[in-house]
Order: sequence, then C-alpha cells, then structure tokens
Amino acid sequence: MTVNAASDESGHSLPVNVSAPVTHIASRANPFIKSLRKLAHDSTAYRKEGLVWLEGDHLCRAALARGLAAQTAVFSESFWPQAPALWSASAAKVVVIADALWSEFSALESPSRMGFVMALPAASSLQTGAASVILDRVQDAGNVGSILRSAAAFGFKQVLALKGTAALWSPKVLRAGMGAHFGLQLIEGLEAEALAALTVPLVVTSSHEGAYLHQQLVPVPCAWVLGHEGQGVSAELMAGASLSVRIAQPGGEESLNVGAAAAICLYASATAAPS
Repeated sequence: MTVNAASDESGHSLPVNVSAPVTHIASRANPFIKSLRKLAHDSTAYRKEGLVWLEGDHLCRAALARGLAAQTAVFSESFWPQAPALWSASAAKVVVIADALWSEFSALESPSRMGFVMALPAASSLQTGAASVILDRVQDAGNVGSILRSAAAFGFKQVLALKGTAALWSPKVLRAGMGAHFGLQLIEGLEAEALAALTVPLVVTSSHEGAYLHQQLVPVPCAWVLGHEGQGVSAELMAGASLSVRIAQPGGEESLNVGAAAAICLYASATAAPS
C-alpha cells in the first residue's frame, strides 16, 4: 500500500492511499450491507462493533480535517465515476454499492451517495481541570448533538456523559453534531461519583431556581451541568454545585429547550473573564 499526502479545501493535510482496493456489491445479502444497516440504525451498535458510520460528505470532511482515517470509503454506483479522488484515496479500501441497495442501510430521508466507515475513536481520559460540559441523562439525540456543537464552538473540549444520556456516537447524535465530535474529548457512561475528580467548579442550570445568568460572574474554567429534558439536573448534582443559574425569559415561556439553554450558557462562559 502506498500512502502520500493531500490537502482538503481548507488546507488540512490528509492521508492518501493511492492504491486502495475497490469492491463492488450488488446483493443485499452481502455481510457488509448487513453491517452498514446495523451501524446506521442501531444507536449503540458502535460500542460492540468498534466502528461508526458517517453518512454524507460533511461528516466525512469533518473527520478527515481532524486527521482521522477512514477504514472504508463507500460510494453509490452512480456516484462512483464522478467521486472526487480525495474521497477514495483517503481510506484503506473502497466499496461501491448498487444504487438500489442504499435504502437498505441509509438513515436519511434523502440518502447521501457516499460515506465512511471509521474506527470508533478511543475514549479519552478524564481531564480534571478542563472546562467541561456534563450531560446528566439528556436523552434526545438532537439535543445531545446540538450541545456537542455548542461545546466545540465555545471552546469546551471535554464532554462527560452520565449514564442515561443518549449514546454519543449514535447515528442521530452524529448527524446533529455536524462534525463537532471530532474536535472533542468524549467520555460516556459515567456515574455521577466520577465527577468528584474534577477540580473545576460545577455550574448547574435550572428552569426555576438560582440566580439569573446575566447577573452572575460565571467561574472560568468551570463544568456546566445540563440535565434531563423533563426532570432537569439530578438533586445530587444540584447539591454539589458551586453555582446554580437560570436564564431570563421575558417572553414568559416556561422553559428553554436544553440545547438552546446550553448554547446561551456556554457562550456566557466563553465571553467571561478568567476567574
């Protein structure tokens, strides 16, 4: 196998395998099709398989831009002749699948014509002093993906997901995250007790309790705790927090979606002066 280097549109250096083998698949009974179906539709299959399925060029570009390698580049048969060379050259192998089979595994209403199968990135070790986002049983995949995007945008590199939170590498969370996963240190399946190792203060969010965010000096760095969509942050974490805040809602709504609240809180931290 020959490996050279290339760059994407933003100038990032990418690995290029100029001799990746190409396999054509036209049968829905093929084991690879069955594997893609599982990765695309089973939210926790990545844990058992050690693989994730990135469908669409946006996610694939985001992974490559962060220096991650694809195990397999997958193309539809009709798209393959016009696929940019960089896509096929950036993976160890290439699979071309008959167009009629894409609906067998695609999780999109309008299936993309390409994707990557990538090894699940190794779990990070907990960084005790890092500015962090803690997900306390946030269950909606769209909310979790949105929070990951906000964390990446506002400089919170560590995300800690407690048990009961939506699977971080599930297909729906990946799509909602829009590539944010690849710039974050993600740890999932934690018990609340593990947070005792953090040396940064916990700041919890609430719909009805605590001081208004815009009237507070938020500690920097800190760990923001975002809670379950209906139940909020657990009583245990509320009791151990250094600060509890709520967001002013002069329009009179009862509460904000947790994804929207996260964006507001993380922005407040990103623009606050260091403690």
